[in-house]
Amino acid sequence: MKKMIAVGFVLCGTFLLAGAATGNAATPGAPSTSIAPAKLARIGAIDERFQSYNIEMVEVTGGRFWKPYASQTVAAQPNGNQPAGMDPSLYEFRQPIDLYNARLRKLAAALGPVYVRVSGTWANSTFFQLADSPRPMEAPAGFKAVLTRAQWKGVVDFSKAVDAKIVTSFAISPGTRDANGIWTPKQASQIFDYTKSLGGSIAAVELFNEPTMPEMGGAPKGYDAAAFALDVKAFRDYVRSADAKTLILGPGSVGEGANSKILVPGLKIMKSEDMLAATGPAFDVFSYHTYGAVSSRCKWMGAETTTTQYAALTEEWLARGGQNEEFYAGLRDRFEPGKPMWNTETAQAACGGDRWASTFLDSFRYLNQLGSLARRGVQVQMHNTLAASDYGLLQEHTFEPRPNYWAALLWSKLMGTAVLDAGPSPSPSLHIYAQCLRNHPGGVTLMVINADENNTQSLAVDAPSERYTLTAQALTSKQVQLNGVDLKLGVGDALPALKGKDSCSGKVSFAPASITFLAIAKANNASCRQ
Repeated sequence: MKKMIAVGFVLCGTFLLAGAATGNAATPGAPSTSIAPAKLARIGAIDERFQSYNIEMVEVTGGRFWKPYASQTVAAQPNGNQPAGMDPSLYEFRQPIDLYNARLRKLAAALGPVYVRVSGTWANSTFFQLADSPRPMEAPAGFKAVLTRAQWKGVVDFSKAVDAKIVTSFAISPGTRDANGIWTPKQASQIFDYTKSLGGSIAAVELFNEPTMPEMGGAPKGYDAAAFALDVKAFRDYVRSADAKTLILGPGSVGEGANSKILVPGLKIMKSEDMLAATGPAFDVFSYHTYGAVSSRCKWMGAETTTTQYAALTEEWLARGGQNEEFYAGLRDRFEPGKPMWNTETAQAACGGDRWASTFLDSFRYLNQLGSLARRGVQVQMHNTLAASDYGLLQEHTFEPRPNYWAALLWSKLMGTAVLDAGPSPSPSLHIYAQCLRNHPGGVTLMVINADENNTQSLAVDAPSERYTLTAQALTSKQVQLNGVDLKLGVGDALPALKGKDSCSGKVSFAPASITFLAIAKANNASCRQ
C-alpha cells in the first residue's frame, strides 16, 4: 500500500511531495472540507478588467511622490506640489515615468485587459497645457503642476499598447473655476478632445480624487457638500455631452468606515453621506478607495493608524478590505441603489506603503482582497501603483517585478469573470475563493490562501487539477517561488512559463504561509460554460 501511494504521489505531483521543502506535513486530525468543483454555484460576475492599477498623475508629469524607504536622497528637492499640510520630507522628486519603456510595457501587457487610472491627489491641481510650447517653470495661477500634450500622449499610447482602458479625474483647484467659484469643464474638454484626436478614449472619469478630503486635495477653502453637488452637476452635464459612453464614477471617497482612523489630525472631512444626499443619483458607478492603514511614513497620525508586518496574516488585517466595502456598499444601497461598485484605489497602506508592501508578505492581503471583493460583487479593483513607491507592483527605477506582480499575473491567467460560491472553510486562516477558469469553458479555479504560518491545512477536492503554489524562503522576501522555483524574468525580459503541477483528486494539502491556485480544467461546471 505504501509503495502504491508513493507512486501515485509522483505521478500526480501532489502538494505533500512537491511542497515538502516549503511546509510541514499535514497535521494529523486537522479539519478538512470537501469541494465538488462541478457543483459550485455561480453567485456573481466581475468586469473582465477587474484587476487593474493606478499610474499616479504625478508620475506622468514628474513631481514629488512618496519617498521610497531605500532612497538615499537627502538634498533639497525641486517642486513643492505635495498635498497641502503634509511634511515635505515624506516626498521625493521623480522625473516623469517613461511609458514607452519596453520592459514596463511588456509586463503591463501581460496583466491585460485592465483599466489604468491616471489620477491621485496631485491630479486635482494639475494644469493641462494644450499647446506644444515649452513647459513653463511654474504652473499657471490656481494650479500646482503642468501636464504636457506629450505626456498625455504617452498615457494614450501606453493604454493602446497594453490593453488598458483609461480612467482619470480632473483638476478642481481655483484655476478651474468661474467668478462664482463653480467648476468649469475647460480643462476637462481639452483632455477629452486631445485624447480623441489621438484615436484614444476615456472609459471612465471621477470629478476629482478623494473629495472626502477636499482642502488637502486642492479644493477651495470652505468647500462643502453643496459646492460638491454644484460641481458634480456641471461635470456630469459636460461628460454626457462629450462622450455618452464614458462612465461617470463617484464619489471616490476615502477615510470612512474601517478607515476612519487613518486621517490627518485636524483635517476637515466631508462625509460621503452628505455629498450623496446633496447630489442625488448622479453616478453610473459608485467608486471608493480603501487602505487598511497608513504606512510608517505617516506614523505621526497616531499609532492606531498604522500596522506592522506581524499583523499581516491575521484575520483582523485581512478582513479590513471587506469591512470598508461593507460600509460603502451601505451608502451605495441608500443613495445609488443598483449601481455597480468600483474600488478605484487601494494598496497595503496609504502614504506609499510600508517596507514589507514590496515583499511576499503583502501578497496574502493582495490576493485575499481580490477574492473577497469579487465575492462581494465589487466589479473593479485598482491597485496603487503599477510602479511607484514601496507599494508598486514593479520597482520604480528598474521595473523589476515584485511578489505582488507575480500574484497579479497568476490571477490574470487563472481567474475568470464568473464568481462561484466556494462554501465554508474548515479554518479561519484558510481562505477559499472560487471562480470559473479563465478561457476554459466548464473549468473552475480554486484560490486557497493558507495564512497560518505554522500548520499545513487541507481540502478534499473531487477532481484532478493543476496546482500553482506561491511560497517564499522568508515572508519578507522580495523573491517568490512558484511550485518551488524562483519566478524571474528571462533573456530579453521574457516572462517565465507559469506551469502548474498535476494534482490528483482527493486530499490536497497547503503548506504554512502559502497561496495556491488549483486550476480544474475538466470540472464540467455548467455555470462556467455560459
